[in-house]
Amino acid sequence: MSKLKLDLHDIFNKGKKIEDALNNVINEAVEKKIAEVEIIPGKGSGQLKKHVLRFLDQKHIKQLYHRIDKDQKNFGRIFVYFRHKK
Repeated sequence: MSKLKLDLHDIFNKGKKIEDALNNVINEAVEKKIAEVEIIPGKGSGQLKKHVLRFLDQKHIKQLYHRIDKDQKNFGRIFVYFRHKK
């Protein structure tokens, strides 16, 4: 099972770059039929994680993936799972 990882630590305060990075990783997962994307917004104040979750909740993005999980052991990680048609 293939997996992509996106660490947002370096661009945590750059709104447009965050949106671009999230769009890129979601599109790459769809194009390459990757089953899982791990997004690391980090722990911090939780604002970046909320930003990521709002992004993932957009209708046009939500239709691309199957489900998301927030890591119960590590508050600073989100997993996005995809089901691809064969």
